[in-house]
Amino acid sequence: MNRRNFLKQSAFTTAGTMLIPHFLKAYETQMLGQVSASNGKILVVVQLSGGNDGLNTVVPYRNDIYYRERPTIAIKPEKVLTLNDEIGFHPAMTSLKALYDEGLVTVINNVGYPNPDRSHFRSMDIWQTASDSDKYVNSGWVGRYLDAACAGKEQQPFRTIEVDDTLSLAMKGDTLNGLAVLDPKKLYNQTRGGLVTGLSKEHTTNQPESVAYLYKTLAETVSSAAYVYDQTSRVGTTMATYPTSELGNRLKTVSQLIQAGVSTSVYYVSISGFDTHINQPGQQERLLGQYAEAVGAFMKDLKAAGRQNDVLLMTFSEFGRRVKQNASNGTDHGTANNVFLIGGGLPAKRVLNEAPDLTKLTEGDLTYSVDFRQIYATLLHDYLGADDVAVLGRKFDGVKIV
Repeated sequence: MNRRNFLKQSAFTTAGTMLIPHFLKAYETQMLGQVSASNGKILVVVQLSGGNDGLNTVVPYRNDIYYRERPTIAIKPEKVLTLNDEIGFHPAMTSLKALYDEGLVTVINNVGYPNPDRSHFRSMDIWQTASDSDKYVNSGWVGRYLDAACAGKEQQPFRTIEVDDTLSLAMKGDTLNGLAVLDPKKLYNQTRGGLVTGLSKEHTTNQPESVAYLYKTLAETVSSAAYVYDQTSRVGTTMATYPTSELGNRLKTVSQLIQAGVSTSVYYVSISGFDTHINQPGQQERLLGQYAEAVGAFMKDLKAAGRQNDVLLMTFSEFGRRVKQNASNGTDHGTANNVFLIGGGLPAKRVLNEAPDLTKLTEGDLTYSVDFRQIYATLLHDYLGADDVAVLGRKFDGVKIV
């Protein structure tokens, strides 16, 4: 079935009568055309919301200061999954250590930004918009990538997909927004409802610009939902067994979309729970175990599908935790943290830079040495083949990862 017949027989057909809204016709024509080609590379962003404790994730197991400042929550040296003579993974991350041993994981330490903010919401905004800490921006870095990718071409929100019911700031561009898809079939069915048909009857060509923009956004969403559902309805089951955790389910969806041939360059996934002020050890162990198992299954799935080298997964959290544990057997909001890059055909296993220097703290927090926007710039320019300056607003020196 071709795209035009698919649309006619699905989203806007009721009781045998064609009800394709007139305000959708132009966008349908665009979507029926050839999907714009990319360089074939795919970026998957995994956000650990709440501020994951990086020091207990990538553990400085030979550092006396670490054990002095964390007398009850530090990871014992004999339990650490060692990466080199200084640092190693939390013991719950055996699946990630296996990927590291396969040469698939790059660890970047001391990632942050100038004048850090310890508010969850503000720091997340800074990471998602790639703004300076004293600037407020209404568009996200992935959204602006979408703007650039579709400039002068078909408007294709599905080029960037967030596996969720709602869209984060990272995915909102100046002219285009990405697509939020938790369940392709559910989204498709929602676009077939009476609300869309009702809106089409109310739409006229003399609407104010703001209203016209809303109709345009709706049209793009409807067309994208149909396209994604059309693609995924033809794909079989994934080849790996995923854990039944939230992240496992969402990465399984990402894998299905990739294997279905959906023309998406950036996927965005987030999981919460990392704000460990109280009784951190058990909660973080559970979350890091879920993370490592889900990522392990995802990379195994991609390898079986022959896609491991052209899909790169980046993991970040909005900030790390303070070096010194608190009185509640947990940690409070800190600053610099680690970032993981997994797969993507990058050079073999490595820790990219120096371990955190616990003798040179900034107001009790780790001092950053890598601006997170340097990583963004490298991923945009060297991996996705995009104009990093256009997306980020200025030039950032890249990091040597590709």
